[in-house]
Amino acid sequence: MDSDQREGRTLGGIEFPGVPISNDSASGSPPYTRGIHEKMYRSRRWTMRQYAGFSTAEETNERFKLLLEEGQKGLSVAFDLPTQLGMDSDDSLSFGEVGKVGVAIDSVDDMRLLFEGIDLGQVSTSMTINAPASILFALYVAIADENGVPRDQLRGTIQNDILKEYIARGLYVFPPEPSLRLTTDVMKWCAENTPMWNTISISGYHIREAGSTAIEEVAFTLSNAIEYVDAAIRSGLDIDTFAPRISFFFGCHNDFFEEIAKFRAARELWHNIVTERYNPTNPKSSQLRFHTQTAGVSLTAQQPMNNVVRVSYQALAAILGGTQSLHTNAFDEALGLPTEESVKIALRTQQILSEETGVPEVVDPLSGSVHVEYLTKQIRDKASTKIDEIIKNGGAMNGIERGFQQRAIHDSAWSQLSDIESGSRKIVGVNHAIDNSEIKDAGQVLNPENVKNQIERLKSHRSSRNENNVKNSLNELTIACDSNGQLFPHILNAVKSGATVGEVMNAMKSVFGTWRAPSGI
Repeated sequence: MDSDQREGRTLGGIEFPGVPISNDSASGSPPYTRGIHEKMYRSRRWTMRQYAGFSTAEETNERFKLLLEEGQKGLSVAFDLPTQLGMDSDDSLSFGEVGKVGVAIDSVDDMRLLFEGIDLGQVSTSMTINAPASILFALYVAIADENGVPRDQLRGTIQNDILKEYIARGLYVFPPEPSLRLTTDVMKWCAENTPMWNTISISGYHIREAGSTAIEEVAFTLSNAIEYVDAAIRSGLDIDTFAPRISFFFGCHNDFFEEIAKFRAARELWHNIVTERYNPTNPKSSQLRFHTQTAGVSLTAQQPMNNVVRVSYQALAAILGGTQSLHTNAFDEALGLPTEESVKIALRTQQILSEETGVPEVVDPLSGSVHVEYLTKQIRDKASTKIDEIIKNGGAMNGIERGFQQRAIHDSAWSQLSDIESGSRKIVGVNHAIDNSEIKDAGQVLNPENVKNQIERLKSHRSSRNENNVKNSLNELTIACDSNGQLFPHILNAVKSGATVGEVMNAMKSVFGTWRAPSGI
C-alpha cells in the first residue's frame, strides 16, 4: 500500500485507506452522494450537539455548562410551548405549559441568564424555533452585542422552517405568505451581518416523527427547501449569497440500511436540484449539510433501558450516512424530561462511536454495498418523483394549502400504526418480548415554584424598562410590517428596548393576522 493511502489502522494492526477507492465519484465531489468533505470525519468529527432546555433559564444554563464540561461541542436550545408560539409566560393561553417541554424565554433578561458565563464567540448554538424565530435570534444577537462578540463570529442555526409546521408539527402562527417573508428577511440580514450563521434548518425530522416514510421525509423536506430558495430569490437575493448557509435536519430511525441510504440519496438529490434549477457558481450552494437527531418517536416507555440500544444503532446509521452534527436522545425521554444521568449516557454514546469503534476513520465505508447502493437509488428515484409531482401541482406551499402533504403523512402514520397493532411490525417491549413489570417513573422533576418565579421576573422586567422606547420600537415594527421594508432590524431594536417576545409577536399579528391550516384528512 502506498504511503499516501496508508491512513488508518485497525486494532489488529491492519492498515487501510481512509478514503476507499471507488468507481463512483469521490466524497467531497458532486453529486456528494458519498459525503460533502473529501475526508469527512478523518479531518473533522461531527458536532456533538445535545438538545437541552427545561423550566428556567438558570437551570438550562447549568445543563449547558455540564454538557460543555463533558465534551459537547455545540449547544441546542429547547424552548417551552408558549415561547415556540411567541407567547409570554403570563399570557392566559400559556397557563399549564410554562417551562414544561423546554425553557421559557420572555425577554432579553431571560436570554442573558440562559447564556451567562458562556462565550458566544466560541460555541455553536442551535435554536429549535420557527414562528417567532426572528425574535429569539434577535435576543441572541442582542446579548452578543452586549458582550462585545463580533456578529461575524456568531456560529449556529435557527430552525426558522415554518412550512413543516403547517405540514406536521402545528406550531405556526401567521399565514404562510408573511411567514415566508419573515424567513427570507432573516436570510437577508444574516447574509450581510452574520455570515457564519445558518439561517434556516429545513426539517424532515418533524415530518418523519409525524409518521411519514423515509421517502416522504426526503421528498417533502426538499420540496420545502425549493419553496424557500424560490422565495429568497424573489426577494432579491442571489443563490450564492444564502444557499451555502442553508442546513437540513433529519431524523434517524430503526431501519439501519434505509436510513444510511436516505442520507446519501438526499445529498445527491439536493445537488441535482440546486444545480439544475439555480445554476450556482459556489460549489457550497449545492451541498446538503445536515444535523441528525435519533428518533424520538421510536423511544418506548416500556423497558426504557432498551432505548440506549435503539439510540446507539440510530446514531451509528447517521454517522455512516455522513451527518455533520448529531443529537442522541436520552433513554428516559418517553417518560419525562431527561435526567443528568441519562443525558450523560446519550453523550457518551457519541463519544464511544467517535473514539472506540473506528467507524469515523473511513469515508463512506458502505459505498459499493449492493444493498445500500440499491436502496440509495430507490429512495433517490422515488423521492424525485414525489418532488416532481409537488412542483407540477404548484409547489410545496400550494400543497400545504390543499392539505396534500398532511394527508400523505396521515396515511403513512396509520399504516405504520396498523402494522404495530397487528403484530406484523414488532417493537420490543410493546408487542414483542413483553415484560409485565410496571413502568417506573423517571425523568426530570420540575419545581412548580419555577412558573411563579418566571412570571415575577417578567413583571420585574416590564417595570424596569422605558415604556416610551418600547412603544416607539413596536410601532416602528408595525409600520415596517405594513410595508415592503426589512423587518429584522426593527425586531432587534424592539427586543433591545425591552419589548417581550409576546409583545413583538402581537405587533406583527396586528398586520399579518393568524391562520389555521387544513388538516389534510
